[in-house]
Amino acid sequence: MGKNIIKAGFLAVLILSAGAVQAADTMKKGLETAIFAGGCFWCVEKDFDHVKGVVETTSGYTGGIILNPTYRQVTAGRSGHYEAVEIKYDPKVVTYKQLVEVFWRTVDPTDGGGQFCDRGQSYAPAIFAKSPEQQKIAEMSLAALKKSGVLKRPIRTPILKAAKFYPAEGYHQNYYKKNPIRYGFYRQSCGRDARVKEVWGKQAYQGVDKK
Repeated sequence: MGKNIIKAGFLAVLILSAGAVQAADTMKKGLETAIFAGGCFWCVEKDFDHVKGVVETTSGYTGGIILNPTYRQVTAGRSGHYEAVEIKYDPKVVTYKQLVEVFWRTVDPTDGGGQFCDRGQSYAPAIFAKSPEQQKIAEMSLAALKKSGVLKRPIRTPILKAAKFYPAEGYHQNYYKKNPIRYGFYRQSCGRDARVKEVWGKQAYQGVDKK
């Protein structure tokens, strides 16, 4: 009888575990995906992790010409890929339009040659639309931004059709959490926040929405 009780308990644990996994999968249903390139993906990941409604962010590469690119290939400029972040979000909490607005205000949209201290095509900003609807929303947002006259130089950020997204190497994921001191030093020395403030002034995104 003792063995039967142990077996029953073990089965109960398995059932509860399976239920937890199923519940997690259910929670993920209904999520949508956005992809933005805004220079160093460590920084883009951190900025969007603070947005209410964003469930998950993944650093990676997209838009290039080779399969399964490595960080070295991308940063060397031989692959045609951008450093980008794939964002899973709950559209009932935050809209794609709102995410695009956050994106604009966390980068320098007028710099098409890279972002901040990071230069080259792999660090250039871009919006990767995953559907005609996202394309339309992004284009309308871009048109409104141009019309507003907030930015003093021409916008050099393209809106592109989403290509295959390749997650970056594991050590890049959540880098700002794993290596806060190194990340903080990099972000400050690269001048990202200072330049965003210079470009956007009081309209710069402060990264505190989730709180």
